[in-house]
This record gives sequence, C-alpha cells and structure tokens, in this order.
Amino acid sequence: MKVTDGALLTDWYQLTMLSAYFERGMQETAVFEFFIRRLPEKRNFLIAAGLEQLLDYLEGLRFGSNDLDWLESTGRFKREFLNRLSRLRFGGDVDALPEGTVFFADEPVVRVTAPLPEAQLVESRLINLLHFQTVIASKAARCVLAADGRMLVDFGLRRAHGSEAGVLASRASYLAGFTGTATVEAGRRFGIPLYGTMAHSFVQAHRSEASAFRHFIECFPDNTTLLIDTFDTLEGARRVVELARELRPRGMRVQAVRIDSGDPEQACNSVRHILDEGGCQNTQIFLTSSLDETVIARLIGSGVPVDAFGIGTRLDVSADEPALDCAYKLQEYAGRPTRKRSTGKATWPGRKQIERHRDVQGLLLRDEVVLEDDPVRAERLLLPVMRNGRRIGRSPSLSDAREHAQRGLAQIPSRLRSLTHHEAFTVEIASSVRSLARIADSDRMER
Repeated sequence: MKVTDGALLTDWYQLTMLSAYFERGMQETAVFEFFIRRLPEKRNFLIAAGLEQLLDYLEGLRFGSNDLDWLESTGRFKREFLNRLSRLRFGGDVDALPEGTVFFADEPVVRVTAPLPEAQLVESRLINLLHFQTVIASKAARCVLAADGRMLVDFGLRRAHGSEAGVLASRASYLAGFTGTATVEAGRRFGIPLYGTMAHSFVQAHRSEASAFRHFIECFPDNTTLLIDTFDTLEGARRVVELARELRPRGMRVQAVRIDSGDPEQACNSVRHILDEGGCQNTQIFLTSSLDETVIARLIGSGVPVDAFGIGTRLDVSADEPALDCAYKLQEYAGRPTRKRSTGKATWPGRKQIERHRDVQGLLLRDEVVLEDDPVRAERLLLPVMRNGRRIGRSPSLSDAREHAQRGLAQIPSRLRSLTHHEAFTVEIASSVRSLARIADSDRMER
C-alpha cells in the first residue's frame, strides 16, 4: 500500500540534524535499531507488523521540488544543503523480523545500516509505521487467542484515528489472524476478505422490521446476516424464524443474525433458543458492540453460544494499551559502537541479532540477543530484506505473513497466552553484547 510518504512526513529536528551532518561531512555508515524497551503490563508478547509499508517508504524516499521550495521559504536552510536534499535517496540495508513474528522487549525488530543522514532521516516515519501496526496486530492476536477459532472481523474504521490508521488496522488485524474486515479499501488494496451486514438505519427506513428483513435477504439470498436488535432483540429473532420458514422453499436461508446491544450473554442465550426451536439451528449468531479480548474470553468461558465477533473501537485504537515504549537508536557509527546511557533508557551497542531457543515440543523457551558476528547457536530471527536501497526479492504476501503469525502464536507457551496474568519471557543479553557495551563506555570516557 502506498500511503502519504512524502519526505516532509518527518520531525523538524531530523532536518536540522541533517543540515548539521552535511556541514561537518558526517556521512559515514551508521547502524540504527528499532526495538521495544519494555512490554506493557497487559502484553506478554508482541507481533511484528508494518515492515511492508516501511520498505515502500524507503524505496520511494525523495524530496520533490515543492518540498524543497517550501523548505527554502522557511529561511532556515542554505541552498547548498537543499541541493543535497534534492539528490538524497535511501541506499542502505535493512534487516528485520518477518511480519507476524512474535517478539519481546529489548529485541531489535528492524536494523537500518546506511550513511548517517539517510539512516537518521527515516526515523520518524519508520517508528510511525512499525509502531502502529505492531500495536494493532498485538491487540488482535490476543483476540484471536480468546476467540479460540471463532470468526473475527475488524469493524473499526469509523473510530480509527484517520483513514490510514483505519486501513492499516485492517491489515494488521488480518495479519494477526482475523477472518476479515468491513473496510472496503483494505479489501481492495490487500485482498482481505470483506464482511458486512446492515445498519439499524436500513431497518428503520422500511415500514416494518419484517419487510426490511425480507427485502435484504431477497437482494442477497446466498449470504445474509440480519441485524435483529433495532427494536426488540427477541422479537427480531422470532421474525427471522418466520421469514426462514417462508423463504426456505425458495432455497433462501438466513446465514446469521447480528446482535449489537444489550447484555450479550442473555441476548445470545435467548436468541439461540428461539432459533433452535424454530428450526434455524444452522443460523449463526454474530456479536458486535464494545468487544475486546477480555469480553470474548468471558463469554466463551461461560459457554455463551456465539459464532463470530465484530470488533471495532477497542481494536483499532488498542484501547487498553494504545502505545508502546519503542525507540530507534544509533548503535554504531563509523565502525565505532555507541550506546545511550540515560537512566531507564540505556541501550545495548552494536549490530545485534536474536537467537531463539525452543523446547522439544517446539515451544518458545528463551531468546538471546547476540552480536551479528557471534557464532550461530540457534535460529536467527532477523533476516535481510533490503540491500542498497532495494528489496531482496519479492516480499512475502500478506497471507504468508498471516500464516507465519499463526505458527508463532501456536508456539507460545501456555503461561504467555494468558490475557490476565503478566509474565516476562526470558530474553538474555549475550556476554559479547555486554562486553561491547563496556568498550563503548570506555571509549566515551576517553573522549
């Protein structure tokens, strides 16, 4: 998906730093890494997402004439610098976790190796793209675990924080295991299966609920979901039974009913009884309205007969944990390891990798953050995805990323699958990384 990726979609200080770098000729190779400092209290793991949009951005990065004219109008930059910007392209390397990979705190998700000005400039948009989709995919993965195989549909576009967020939330949730989305643009751009029912306004626009139901099923005889709670949920269910009996000889059937209000447990139990008694045992119940993984888990745990869930606001804004403590930090410059030592925000220097260890069942056992040139002792997670500013081969499809995420979720040990109990996964920092940190500290002291 090509989104609004103009070169000015950045922070002002990126440009002021670039100007200073150019003034001093600081263009040697820099290594930056994007990572999460600590997991939120309500997350035992995260799902990497957003890499495809990042690669699109990096390949298309350039300052257009309108961008440069506007920058010149600010009076803050010299013409020589603006001429340099006109020729700037991203020509660096990117190594990253494949989309859909389960990961944890302190682990590099994306590593960028490029001349310092290029690696610096991309920071703001890189974080913007990776952070958002990772937040949504991680929220969606919890819903997938709670739903235990039931259908999940993203209904959140209207409450998302802007059009890009709505479309990318559909992508991230599908990647994490959702069945589909109601967002048509996401279906067009990413091939995500589309689902939809009807609004209360459709029922209200008709002279009766029964006529609204009949009209809709006659228009869509092969795939009909009827919204039954516009006036009275139980009466709506009874009308569905009557309509089903009437239309069954014509080969039409109501595939599902949607409930969007009231007490979900009471409503689902009552509606299921009415449908079954009326011979509509195969008509499913699709539940929407103020849902998230905790509500889903409670309903399923109580044995409530619900077949599918439409999740909107609480998914697309990740209501319980809307932001991650993430960072994109310089780990090496001109061959010299660097690290930040700020209290509570210290970093580990060098070009790092993640080695994943599993138990005999293939479940995650522990991760170790090592240096890129350490001997290989286990599965390494960061893969090369871009060299010299161009993708390496074709990116995995969204379906491939979705399958990768499903395999990853299946490999999470049971203690980390809990929606309520927080337990930290073991991420070890290799002795080689710690030694490099001491070298970086010593170098800083000498300077």
